[in-house]
Order: sequence, then structure tokens, then C-alpha cells
Amino acid sequence: MKYLWTTLHVKNMEESLKFYREIIGLKLNSISKISPEFELAFLGSGDTQVELIFDKSKEIKYENTDISMGFQAESLDLLIEQLKQKGISVFAGPIQPNPNVRFFYILDPNGIKIQFVEFLK
Repeated sequence: MKYLWTTLHVKNMEESLKFYREIIGLKLNSISKISPEFELAFLGSGDTQVELIFDKSKEIKYENTDISMGFQAESLDLLIEQLKQKGISVFAGPIQPNPNVRFFYILDPNGIKIQFVEFLK
């Protein structure tokens, strides 16, 4: 089997697209506006993508969940500075559980934890 995507239900499609494109750096592959109340988008490169679904009839609650999405960063220190300049604060961390890895979390516009990981040499 091949892992294809992770689906996230979002509160606001425009806000979520902006976050995943400008903050995370994912490429928009497609967007479908099925109706004013329902749209979906696929973002990412390579084999695994992120699917965003906006459904006006669905209540979104991601607060207090243990779900997170992880992305590799070259330098956590540089990334933290870049995020601060964009008005995004660190939710938790940085944490260094061993000599080889450091990570921290931010929250996306929906309350989903986004983890940035730096592998140390």
C-alpha cells in the first residue's frame, strides 16, 4: 500500500490555504469549489499530500488533541525568527529529546499542532 494524503477539515479555506502555502511552504496542486458551502484542496509535493476540506455544515474542533503533522526544517532557530516576523508564536518547545534531534510546535488556524523537526549532525 501507498500512503497518499492526510485530510484536515478546516474552519476557513482561504486562511488555511494561506497558512499551508506561505508558512509551511506547500504547493497548491488543486482546489475544487463544489458549492459555496463545500470546497477541497490538495497541497504538497511528492507522494504524500495534505487535503483541506471546508464544509460549512461541519463544526471543527481540533483543540486539545494529540494529532500533529511534522515537517523537517534546516534550522529551528532561523525558522522561529521567521515565524515571529509573521506573527506566529511557538506553541511548545524547542525540545531536544536526544543529541540528534530538536523540535517545536506551532498551531495552524484550526488548532492543529504543526511540528518542525531539525536533525542535528
